Amino acid sequence: MSARRPARARGGVDAIVRLAGPRLPVVSFLARLPAALCPTGTLLMVTALAGVGRGGVVAGVLWAGQAVGGPLVGRLADRRGHRAVVLAASVANALATAALVLAALARLPVPVQAGCAVLTGFTVPQIGPLSRTRWIALAARRPDGPELAAGALAFDTVVDETSFVVGPALVGVLAWAVHPAAGPVCAAVLTAVFGALFALHPTAPAAAAREPSAGRPRRGALLVLLAVSVLQGVVFGATNTGVQYLARGDVGAGGLVWSAMGVSSAAAGFVLTSFSARFDLTARLRTALAVQALLSLVLLSVDTVAGATAAVAAIGLAVAPTLIAVFALAGRITPPERMGGAMTLLGSGLIAGQGLAVTAAGPLAGARGHTAAFALACTAGALALLLALTLARPRRFPPLPTAPNPLPAAPAT
Repeated sequence: MSARRPARARGGVDAIVRLAGPRLPVVSFLARLPAALCPTGTLLMVTALAGVGRGGVVAGVLWAGQAVGGPLVGRLADRRGHRAVVLAASVANALATAALVLAALARLPVPVQAGCAVLTGFTVPQIGPLSRTRWIALAARRPDGPELAAGALAFDTVVDETSFVVGPALVGVLAWAVHPAAGPVCAAVLTAVFGALFALHPTAPAAAAREPSAGRPRRGALLVLLAVSVLQGVVFGATNTGVQYLARGDVGAGGLVWSAMGVSSAAAGFVLTSFSARFDLTARLRTALAVQALLSLVLLSVDTVAGATAAVAAIGLAVAPTLIAVFALAGRITPPERMGGAMTLLGSGLIAGQGLAVTAAGPLAGARGHTAAFALACTAGALALLLALTLARPRRFPPLPTAPNPLPAAPAT
């Protein structure tokens, strides 16, 4: 048995990659890397040039712009097709990021830098969420669509988690070796080049036909998933704040600890990519949240950076399964012609939750220490589990009828 398992894993990944070809995962990874690069790079750049207070304000405003702009970009992509919308957003985002860098280097007033940061966040081309809509649309054309879609979403989550490991590390290397502004500059270049390539890839869906009978997402079920996403964002933000406080401002150590979650989450996502689902998605969501809630309690006894690294890595094992289940359930209850809006809404929920958590956990950690920030993460995780246990039931998430013409692909270039 042990000799046959690796072949099975490779087959699972190969089947997923064959859906779109090997170029899409590479382009998608490099196009979404700026989403991990830019906020951290902005914080580091502005902090180095003007102090931590201004850095926090400008980076926070960038996150807020991304949370607001994400669903709008997703809805436009549904209505106009991925090509035009992602291409326009990529160009606009690259220009806004360049303007932010110039404003920071020129030490322009905070409102000017904040305005550039809002535009930078607002125009993020939402590669991650829109990539998920492509995998779902591609899998829907196959006889084994549901199983293949679950594996594809797991694979895409691995790509996502890897980008959020590489991004902050790349920011640190560029800032140390080149200049504090090198991270945002790199993000602008990657967005301009690979955002455009993602927009023009043959898998880009064209605009869905707008018919009077066009379906709508099941709003109650989507709101449950949005609430879980926001609470999951709070877990991320509060945990990260506690880690940074425990590291006492050593950004390098704090980033290294936080990357442990990305590594273990990516590993868990790869395992789910390689094996088919054994039970219902709602059960998978509840199980993943229960594991996360239990493992998070370890944070309350952490007093060292080494202990935080071990605890955060353990929690990461439940992160990818949670996110995979959330996005897969959204795909189940959302019509193809509205998939982009639903996926970007959930992504914005994660971002909004992180922003809220940082705002609340910072003062808590300052007043009561890192354990207070970790307690906020544990509370959010427990609330997400309670919400899933009471409202994420199979009857609320029955699959929609299969659409006759789901998200037509644009002609290949």
